[in-house]
Amino acid sequence: MLKRFPESDTNKDGVLSARELAAHLQKQRSGPEGKERLKQLLKRFPKADANKDGELSWQEARDYQAANANNRSPQTRRNRAPKVVAPVPDVAYGDHPLQRFDLWPVPDAKQPTPLVIFIHGGGFRGGDKSLIRPDTIDKFLEAGVAVAAMNYRLSDSGPYPIMMHDAARGLQTIRHRSDQWNIDPQRVVCFGGSAGAGISLWLAFHDDLADPNSDDPVARQSTRIVAAGAMNGQPAYDIHLFREWFGLPDLQPGPALPAFVGIEDESEFDKPAIRVLMKDASPISHLSEDDTAAVYMFYSRPNVPITLETESSVWVHHVRLGLEMQKAMKPLGLQCIVTAPDIKADNPYDSLEAFLIAKALGASGQ
Repeated sequence: MLKRFPESDTNKDGVLSARELAAHLQKQRSGPEGKERLKQLLKRFPKADANKDGELSWQEARDYQAANANNRSPQTRRNRAPKVVAPVPDVAYGDHPLQRFDLWPVPDAKQPTPLVIFIHGGGFRGGDKSLIRPDTIDKFLEAGVAVAAMNYRLSDSGPYPIMMHDAARGLQTIRHRSDQWNIDPQRVVCFGGSAGAGISLWLAFHDDLADPNSDDPVARQSTRIVAAGAMNGQPAYDIHLFREWFGLPDLQPGPALPAFVGIEDESEFDKPAIRVLMKDASPISHLSEDDTAAVYMFYSRPNVPITLETESSVWVHHVRLGLEMQKAMKPLGLQCIVTAPDIKADNPYDSLEAFLIAKALGASGQ
C-alpha cells in the first residue's frame, strides 16, 4: 500500500501505520477522486441512491453492495463472458485466433452510420474484447453509432508493431466491408483503456498504412481515424521519455514494456535499434501538422507525486502522460481534453462516450 500511495506516509518514516492508511482512505473518499468515483457508481447503479436526492453517499454505496452481495458471481477470468452477444460475432481479419472482432451495427438504420471501435487493455499481455461494457454498447447504439470490439495478438506472439498493425488491419477490414454492415467508413473513432488507449492514439496519429497500389483490397483502406478516447492511457512507450517526464533518470520500466519491445534484459533499452522502436511505438512521436484527430484522455487517479518507490502501475497510468500529450498537441491546434479527479478541464462533454459520439456524428471526412 505504501508503494501505491506514498503520499499517505504523512510522518515520512517509511512505514505506513493503520492510522495513516485510514486517514488517506478517508481523504480519498472525501476528495475529488472519491466524488468522481461516487458519480460513476451512481451512473452504474442508480438504485443505490436510497434517498433519491440525486447524489450517492459512501454509506449508500456500502448498503447497496451488501444488499446485493448474494446476487453476484465471483469475478474470475472464466466468467467474464460478454453479457450481450454481438449480432456479428468473432469476425476474422487474419489467421491468428486473436485476430477477431465483434460488431454491433445500428439496428434499422436508414443511412450508413458512424462506428466506434473498442480496443481492450491489459499491458499487451492480456485482456479481451469481451471487456466492453454492455451499457457502453447501448449508449453508442442509442446515439446511432455502431460498435466494434477488437482483439489483437499479444506480446507472447511477438513485439511491437504486431499489436498496432493488427488493430489497423481490423479497421481496414471493417472499412472494406462497410457496405455489408451499413457503416460510414469516413466516420470512425477508437477508444480503450491503457494498452487499448495507446493503440487508439497510435491509429489517430501514425501515418496512414493504406497501400493504394496493393492487390489486396483490404490493404488499400485507410487506417486513420477521426478521434481517439483514452482511459488511463499512454501516449508513449519509451522508458527514456518517461524518465524525462517524471524527472527520474533511474525510473524502472513496468513489467510489460520489455516483452512489448522484444527484449529480455533492461540494459537493451539503450540499444539504438530499441530506442528507434520505442519511439516508433509512441503515438506522441507521430504528431504532425497534417493531423486532424481530436483526443479525450481520462485518468482515474489525481496528479500524485512519483518517486522511484512508486509502483509502475501508478506512473504508467498517470495523468502526467495525458498532460504531456496535450502539451504536444496544442501547437498543432489539435483538441486534447485531459481529465482527472483534481484537474478541471475545459470540457464541453460530460463523459468519454459523449465526446466519441459527438466526434463520430460530427465528422464529415478524413
